[in-house]
Amino acid sequence: MSIFLGTGVALVTPFDQDGNVDVQALEKLVEFQIDNAVEYLVVLGTTAEVATLTNAEKELVKTTIINTNAGRLPIVLGIGGNNTSAVVEDIKNTNFDGISAILSVSPYYNKPTQEGIYQHYKAIAEVCPVGIILYNVPGRTASNISPKTVVRLAEIPNIIGIKEAKGDMDQALKLIKLVPKDFLVISGDDMIALPIVLAGGAGVISVIGQAFPSEFSHMIRLGLLDKARKSFATQYRIQESIGLIFSEGNPVGVKSLLEILGLCNSSVRLPLVKATDKLQGELRQFIESFYVAS
Repeated sequence: MSIFLGTGVALVTPFDQDGNVDVQALEKLVEFQIDNAVEYLVVLGTTAEVATLTNAEKELVKTTIINTNAGRLPIVLGIGGNNTSAVVEDIKNTNFDGISAILSVSPYYNKPTQEGIYQHYKAIAEVCPVGIILYNVPGRTASNISPKTVVRLAEIPNIIGIKEAKGDMDQALKLIKLVPKDFLVISGDDMIALPIVLAGGAGVISVIGQAFPSEFSHMIRLGLLDKARKSFATQYRIQESIGLIFSEGNPVGVKSLLEILGLCNSSVRLPLVKATDKLQGELRQFIESFYVAS
């Protein structure tokens, strides 16, 4: 699955001043990613505030991105949940035209055992017509997909990789060591994406990448080419902004950054609230210094 080597961006859902999905801003954001050569787009993930979108809004976001993309980049669609039968039905009822794979989060809230996680994904794989990227994010799900479970799941032909967002280099290294060579270990943590790539990972599904798509994707490509010194030069330039955008929650920070860049409004939906004046000021200061330095 070489189409997923490099940088995928987890797109936000822009809202207008009235709180509705801003289709024009979403189209602009997609074109910005394509123009700046990221490898693929990730649609309706956590960063898209999918938990507070209606079904009609989800379909609008998905359709807008597919139509704007017009087949230029692979698209990964977020489909997951903690009710296995509901996820299976969702997959059965999804039109996969224009979709290359799904990103499916490990069941949250229920806190299943490793066997429960395995059986959940096995049931999904039996009905999914495209590749499946597992999504391990214990900070949100309250459970971890162990490396041993990932190795078991990697034996299922259409489970092609994992977005590993535990933020634990030790676990990432174990995954890279244990899984088959053609199984994708994708960083789900912007701060350690480059170290994971240099250790043998396949790339990143990034939040900050949509604000700096050219720079971030170039950094990851250098990492894939084992050009550590050059790639870390970009890592150090961007590093401060990664801490900033997550300091008040995701996608609060990145939406504020995208507003400063003129790409979309920074509005989010409750229970999230907009970035504080302090964070907005820090992000503006970072942008000014970033482009002066470049």
